[in-house]
Amino acid sequence: MDSSNQSSQPSNSNHLFDELRWVIQIRRHLEESTEDDHDIPVTIFSVPKALRVSKPEAFVPQLIALGPYHHWQPELYEMERYKLSAAKRAQKQLHGQKFQQVVEHFIKLEHITHAHYHRYLDFNGETLAWMMIVDTSFLLEFLQSYAPEEGKVLRRVPSRMSHLVDKAGRKSAHNMILRDIMMLENQVPLFLLRVCLEFQCSSLQEADDVLTLMLNGFMRALCPFKMMQNFLCIDVTRHAHLLELLYYILVPKPEEQNCEVIDIHEDQNDAGGSIDQTNNDDSSHIKQFFNASWTAASGLNGSVIQYIKQVLFSKPIKFLVKVPWKIITSLPVFSVLKKPVEYLFFSETSANSKTENSSSNQNISKQPLIEEIMIPSVRELVNAGISFSATKGDMTTIQFDLKTVTLYLPTVKLDNNTEVILRNLVAYESSLASGPLVFTRYTELMNGIIDTDEDVKLLRERGIILNKMKSDGEVAKLWNSMSRSVRLTRVPFLDKVIEDVNKYYSSRWRVKTTKFMKKYVFGSWQFLTFLAAILLLLLTSLQAFCSVYSCARWFNPAIIGQ
Repeated sequence: MDSSNQSSQPSNSNHLFDELRWVIQIRRHLEESTEDDHDIPVTIFSVPKALRVSKPEAFVPQLIALGPYHHWQPELYEMERYKLSAAKRAQKQLHGQKFQQVVEHFIKLEHITHAHYHRYLDFNGETLAWMMIVDTSFLLEFLQSYAPEEGKVLRRVPSRMSHLVDKAGRKSAHNMILRDIMMLENQVPLFLLRVCLEFQCSSLQEADDVLTLMLNGFMRALCPFKMMQNFLCIDVTRHAHLLELLYYILVPKPEEQNCEVIDIHEDQNDAGGSIDQTNNDDSSHIKQFFNASWTAASGLNGSVIQYIKQVLFSKPIKFLVKVPWKIITSLPVFSVLKKPVEYLFFSETSANSKTENSSSNQNISKQPLIEEIMIPSVRELVNAGISFSATKGDMTTIQFDLKTVTLYLPTVKLDNNTEVILRNLVAYESSLASGPLVFTRYTELMNGIIDTDEDVKLLRERGIILNKMKSDGEVAKLWNSMSRSVRLTRVPFLDKVIEDVNKYYSSRWRVKTTKFMKKYVFGSWQFLTFLAAILLLLLTSLQAFCSVYSCARWFNPAIIGQ
């Protein structure tokens, strides 16, 4: 009994200590944090579980921890001595000021630092300040390797870190640090980098200029898209951290617009997959028939066109076509042909009429479905006559030109670091409070058009993909393993591109014939039975005819002799 009581006392005391510590922290936070931080948005989030579960190593730092989220992980503590060395070198650049002054300034900014993080930071002010200044010193030293060799340049990378930092990316440690730096949970607020540089420079403006040079060089080397014009307008005061900066370089901030955001549920996978086509009455198909006839005759002269149009759309002609069609399709045998004929000849015009009849307000209010991002592969699109062309720009350069039948996509560079960057950009975009998921929809578009290494090869030959990975198969695996976001929104310009591509692809006779054969010939026992019955009837008729009349004069005598 005594031993059990003694063993329970430490646990009770620890529990009491934790409660007292919590009360002290809450009291201090409420008493000291009088500054208003409501205008500071949260920008450093925890990765949603739905994204993390697909590939955890893409979101958890593997070599170095920056910021408070992963600071105490023992497997990352080996890099602490390199961070301390960077802090010592930064201390020598303070122009006679003491390092303690920088720490005290960081303590004053504690409430701003807390405001940037989504999680509650269980650190006192001085601990957080020392942690952030050490991490900031290392991050600045790493970014200095990307500063251009012109004007006033900060010191070069010291020999102690020469085996870690390599701008050319030939060293694996450099790439590991690069991937860790761009992870969402490993971000450091940029305003802390400005504060550190302000102590090293003569003014805040000079600190901003130096930081801008470093970030320009870093983003040029890191950005997966080959775009140069957007890097010239980097404003370090407008961005919270490196990942956010890269995101808004790739996805410029859109104007305020209404967008619908919904949560993705498992039962939505089959939603909207089947559309009931049988509700269309026969008169609509008759109208579509005349529209198709009118389109075929569009090459004629204007007077002839007007005359033909009046004749085709006259009530007697409509009646003459409508009545036989109703009679034929009402017969038990020929009713089997109704759906195949309507699918083969009226599917395109039916889709066009639906598009014309639906207003823009209805399109906005309609729920975005997962099936709407489905799109044929690159090989299928090329076989259907669609060309691909590369652009040097951001997301807004994605478009489909119906006149030239060309799909324009930005050039993307893929290497060993790209997957981590893409996944964390998707995670950051998914964590934002609102707004359309433009970058996520782009990854879903690439996931849709790339199925095999042959698709990657076609895009690589057209300059859309710059492959620095092992093979085209690795690139296909990268895009196909990209997970969906936790929510789905409408992205008007991308939705329009996907819709136009699908509409053009579905309108090709080669595609329609293939789908027709799969759906109504090989996949319909009723249609196969009908064809077998017709064939049997023809053979029976031929046999009866040949039994009455001699068929030798219609067939090769040599064949008959055999």
